[in-house]
Amino acid sequence: MYHGSMHRISSRVVACALALVGGLGSAAAADVIHFRLDDTIQPASEAFVARVIAQADLDGRDLVVMELDTPGGLLNSTREITSTITGSKVPVAVLVTPAGAQAASAGFFILMSADIAAMAPGSNTGAAHPVGGKGEDIGEHMNAKVTNDASAMIRSLAEARGRNLDKAVEAVVESSSYTASEALDLGLIDIVASDMDDLLEQLNGREITRFDGTTVTLNLENPVIFTAEQSPAEEFLSVLANPNIAYLLMALGMLGIYVEVTHPGSVFPGVVGVIAMLLALYSLSVLPVSLAGVALIVVGLVLFLLEVKVTSYGMLTIGGLASFVLGSLMLFDSPNPDMRVSLGVIIPTALLVAIVTVFLLSRVLKAHSQSPTTGVEGMVGEVGRVVRTLDPRGTVAVHGEWWEARTAGESVSEGEEIRVLAVAGRYLEVESISTKATEYGRENSLS
Repeated sequence: MYHGSMHRISSRVVACALALVGGLGSAAAADVIHFRLDDTIQPASEAFVARVIAQADLDGRDLVVMELDTPGGLLNSTREITSTITGSKVPVAVLVTPAGAQAASAGFFILMSADIAAMAPGSNTGAAHPVGGKGEDIGEHMNAKVTNDASAMIRSLAEARGRNLDKAVEAVVESSSYTASEALDLGLIDIVASDMDDLLEQLNGREITRFDGTTVTLNLENPVIFTAEQSPAEEFLSVLANPNIAYLLMALGMLGIYVEVTHPGSVFPGVVGVIAMLLALYSLSVLPVSLAGVALIVVGLVLFLLEVKVTSYGMLTIGGLASFVLGSLMLFDSPNPDMRVSLGVIIPTALLVAIVTVFLLSRVLKAHSQSPTTGVEGMVGEVGRVVRTLDPRGTVAVHGEWWEARTAGESVSEGEEIRVLAVAGRYLEVESISTKATEYGRENSLS
């Protein structure tokens, strides 16, 4: 027992010693955390950047490297990301990569906010003039206000980072764009690097000035690189911020609700429709949308629902489809294709909505045109038998039920067959089938 205990203790000592040696060895190497942001700038990407940088600060990393490729995004999320970068305890390098990547609009602000701004050959940046939800200038007075605010923001970033102030402002005010070599020559970026390994090699031993004015020398000899990925929740929210996904969710929500209204009690389509519509509302809340587009789509939904209550012979459905398509085209109208709903998504979706609504509408109209087969109205035309002589009132049996009945003609004897003509309160208006048959026979015999 004693020898076994000593063996376990010595094993733990050896393990601790090895861990300590390994820890000392890793302390000599630089810790670099790397992540990629290749999406529009919106709350989901904002949360991702904030989480990675906060974890890097907590773990005491030596450098954060963001690989960036974005067409732009929301100004509020951009402001939050730049604030996170400038407030980071760990130096942050932003590399626009690979070749063909862009840091446009909001991406230009993020690039300018970094401790080290780098671009790969073949990439571009700039075109940071603010636009409205429809992708157009946002009104004379509001445009001037937003542009001045964005201009002040880029001036503060460029000035603190020691970058070309005039060219940075020009990218915002005049939507100027720059290639990697142009940005380097103009003093907007610090390095042109083909990839992250090239970037780290160029940064090794380099002295940089932080946003607060302090200087740091980067020691990146034999760096240990950790890669951060988006969490499932962040990926899901990022997907919802895609204009095409937002549009499809809205269309699915409308269809689900429409099916539930036209076929009450189905439950499943209504549940799916409500969930899809709620997710679509979240998407619309984080995307720059056109209110006119949203209004037209809502009008289309209302017209679909009114078709169930108002007999318009399909005119309300046609108007609803026209409103739906026009609203779809106007929903996300931006100069950047990544911020618009693709025409390849709009056309199939509109056709699907048209086919489903017309099919369901035809079913509803067919049901309305058919004579009732159940309830009191379903009694009309049914055949029964007299239980108590009608003279002119009595009792008949129809569908196995006894009803008070009356006849407008001659009395009908017990046991004869009758046909229900109408329902008048608690009475059935009936006629004798045998009497009609007799009269028909007499007419034929006289002829």
